[in-house]
Amino acid sequence: MAISLSVVLLLAIILVVMIRGGALKAGPAVVAALFGFFLASTGMADDIQRFLNSIAETINSIQF
Repeated sequence: MAISLSVVLLLAIILVVMIRGGALKAGPAVVAALFGFFLASTGMADDIQRFLNSIAETINSIQF
């Protein structure tokens, strides 16, 4: 759950920065957010979550 919340927060910050910087207009941003919202309720949501979890675990296992 913590990883999911962190990703949502990170993406929200990126979205706000892109809108304020003029790289993304409000209309396409709303469409992208709605797409993500509806994608989360499809059968692909579990696969996407597993993929993101595996990336997070891989990054976490990197030793510096």
